[in-house]
Amino acid sequence: MSRIAKAPVTIPSGVDIKLEGNYMTAKGKTGVLSFAFNPSISMVINDNVIHMQWDKDDKNATAQAGTARAIVNNMVTGVSVGFEKKLTLIGVGYRAQAKDNVLNLALGFSHPIDFQVPAGITVETPTQTDIIVKGSDKQQVGQVAAKIRNIRPPEPYKGKGVRYAEENVARKEAKKK
Repeated sequence: MSRIAKAPVTIPSGVDIKLEGNYMTAKGKTGVLSFAFNPSISMVINDNVIHMQWDKDDKNATAQAGTARAIVNNMVTGVSVGFEKKLTLIGVGYRAQAKDNVLNLALGFSHPIDFQVPAGITVETPTQTDIIVKGSDKQQVGQVAAKIRNIRPPEPYKGKGVRYAEENVARKEAKKK
């Protein structure tokens, strides 16, 4: 039995949910998101609360119900509040600057890197060594943050590179003579 799917999703004020068959659209102040869920699941909206319904004997439907509930919860949170990931640059001369939909990075390579920010995502640089990725789609925010981090991931000896703000990099000891 899925414990996640049992929990109802409350719809905050300012969020509009539309259900059409097995297709759901959520509209809020930060954007519009849509999701096509598995036909073995049905969603019911009562008093600004979304409940999942599925065949309890079908293991696949139970797993799909938990997944659908998590995605719906992320959609509702995304269109009402939004998501953000913070990245930090560690290294001498490492800098970031955001202009429009381009993130300019100086990460110790022989050339600057211009990262194209996809639609629906905003990137801010409050300081030269901090990057904030914001958006309404949790998966897309995480994917963009991971792509930026992958340009120069933190190395284990000095810890230089791009890392998540809360990330702890395991350090290695240098070679001894």
